[in-house]
Amino acid sequence: MPTMHEGEKIEMPYANGMPTPEDIEFFKENGYWISPKIISDEWLEKLRDRMEKVYRHEYETGMPPSSAWSEETSLPNSLRKTDNAHWSDLTIRALAYNPLIGKIAAALHETDTIRFWEDQLLFKPANSGGGASNVGWHQDYHYWPCFQNPETLITAWVAYDDVDEANGCMQMVPGSNQWGILQYSDFYEQDLNKQLTNIATVKGNTGSPVPIIMRAGQVSFHHSLTLHGSGPNVSDRVRRSSALHYVTGETRYRAGYSDGYKEIQEFVAAGGKDGDIIQGEMFPIVYQKA
Repeated sequence: MPTMHEGEKIEMPYANGMPTPEDIEFFKENGYWISPKIISDEWLEKLRDRMEKVYRHEYETGMPPSSAWSEETSLPNSLRKTDNAHWSDLTIRALAYNPLIGKIAAALHETDTIRFWEDQLLFKPANSGGGASNVGWHQDYHYWPCFQNPETLITAWVAYDDVDEANGCMQMVPGSNQWGILQYSDFYEQDLNKQLTNIATVKGNTGSPVPIIMRAGQVSFHHSLTLHGSGPNVSDRVRRSSALHYVTGETRYRAGYSDGYKEIQEFVAAGGKDGDIIQGEMFPIVYQKA
């Protein structure tokens, strides 16, 4: 079986997508930033094909994801979510480990080292407005208390298709990265308006969410505390994407939380203790400043 580090090389022909100093300030203030198109149409087509193979449980490496969407057990027209598809497919792994994405993440976080640790494949079927296809308002860090410092975590969301409000694009609440950890964070909540009202009751005026409208091949980056979610796909177009999760070289382990993650189990088995810097084979370096 291939090791965690093997994978195809994804060429990034539009590799001029680095954020400017103004972009970095925007990220700090608002908690998100959208890159130009940095993934070629050829590679997008291959990623879409590999996504379908993973959903059919055709695992190129022979290793299943940590959790796999299944047509047999899922509701019709519901969101498809598969965790750690990079364990199973080399093309998806190459995307996850891509050094340009890592370099952009490092620039936004003003750090020297970026490690990859987890991904999700996400698929919203066409015309799925009546199904469970919404993504509830949540902060990614809500699910990752095994890391001590939320400011060192970042997500890159890769659009496989053009996304807009009609097919259920992500929405972000600007500035929510500065609010600390919130209550009512729930990825699977379907009543987005009620959920946002509850958050506003606790936090005060949350401001207006903004739609993250993107072309296929663009990548949006967001802080682990940025409040985000997405509405239904009411169009005749599918919405396919990967969410890629990274930690900086300063990220430290907090014992006793979310230890069900295989990556954390491996880290602890290798001697990792509370307060130690996150590292090891399950957290490969995708970018390191020379």
